[in-house]
Amino acid sequence: MGGDKEATSSSQRLRQPPPTENTPLIGDPKPLSSQSKTFANVFIAVVGAGVLGLPYSFKRTGWLMSLLTLLLVAFLTHHCMMLIVYTRRKLESSNGFTRIPSFGDLGFAVCGVWGRLLVDVLIILAQAGFCVGYLIFIGNTLAHLLNAPTASDLTPQILGLAPKSFYIWACFPFQLGLNSIATLTHLAPLSIFADVIDLGAMGVVMVEDVVVMLKKMPEVKAFGDLSLFFYGLGVAVYSFEGVGMVLPLESEAKDKDKFGKVLAWTMTFISLMYGSFGALGYFAFGDQTKDMITANYGAGLISTLVKLGLVVNLFFTLPIMMNPVYEIVERRFWGGRYCLWMRWMLVLAVILVALLVPNFADFMSLVGSGVCCALGFVVPTLFHLIVFKSEMGWGQWCSDVSILVLGVVLAVSGTWSALQEIFAAKV
Repeated sequence: MGGDKEATSSSQRLRQPPPTENTPLIGDPKPLSSQSKTFANVFIAVVGAGVLGLPYSFKRTGWLMSLLTLLLVAFLTHHCMMLIVYTRRKLESSNGFTRIPSFGDLGFAVCGVWGRLLVDVLIILAQAGFCVGYLIFIGNTLAHLLNAPTASDLTPQILGLAPKSFYIWACFPFQLGLNSIATLTHLAPLSIFADVIDLGAMGVVMVEDVVVMLKKMPEVKAFGDLSLFFYGLGVAVYSFEGVGMVLPLESEAKDKDKFGKVLAWTMTFISLMYGSFGALGYFAFGDQTKDMITANYGAGLISTLVKLGLVVNLFFTLPIMMNPVYEIVERRFWGGRYCLWMRWMLVLAVILVALLVPNFADFMSLVGSGVCCALGFVVPTLFHLIVFKSEMGWGQWCSDVSILVLGVVLAVSGTWSALQEIFAAKV
């Protein structure tokens, strides 16, 4: 979770001015990424907070169904990422576009202002949705650590507020300060720090899962209720962040012909890691698995440090993930200039939504189904169909249309399923 995940929608012009005598022949000598660095960049861009809700999803849908769902989502995500890459290559080679740096610019190149608007809206909803999930995790984790219910106080409160609400509001003034930083350059060290903590915490959690599993060996199920398939699919889609970063990542790759292969190996590795994390968490706690796996651990020193580490990680990742939202909103409503009060209003909006959502995993499913399915599956296939319609074979056309229809169906049905879970939790 870090700065490399920003699905920015650049406002730069797609067509470059004609070269002059002062134009460099080889352009900006920016160093390109080797295959190993490309692997690392894709890994950082894709892996996010969604992994923390996977064990709970495994409990709801069954471990085997969840594993198959993860593999399906990984395959579709890789395929649609490559459709975005192929669409850009086609436009840049045949239509004279010399540079299409971002997903939003691709939308403008394919569908004009409406294409850019569609991508911009989906990016805002996705990035803000990730940040809402971060705040829910922070609030719930701190409440569990510091204000857990006791026999004498079943409903603890702080200054008249539920502990979760209090800690979310406590983040507000600090997030106003962090989100006031105009450039990501100053946040880069925090991004690296957050990623290191994230990977270390995941490793510790998996080791503790194995220890608990060997002691308890709870009963688990391979398949859950089929009606929960869309719920699990939404959580899986949410977990694979970073679809909008594929164009910058491909631009930075030294060997672009092998980018698809590197991307496939990275997605395979992430799928195996996600599957192991989700399955081990479910195998360790069975039906007692909570919506955030960290809530299952006691008050031991190691588990407490892991929880606090993840809280710190998400706290500093939030302003980085909100940056694409600011870039889009400031470009559309403030002429591309820095606007402090608008940033503060957006932070307040994210805080208010986080206070209204009761469950981390349910919200993951909602964002994954309603927004990430559209951004990750529907839009890439739609753009690919439009650009390649005159030379597309029957097989490719059927593939694109099938994924597009599947994305729409999953978005609608998954959103409905997630909303039912959220409202049921509030009753």
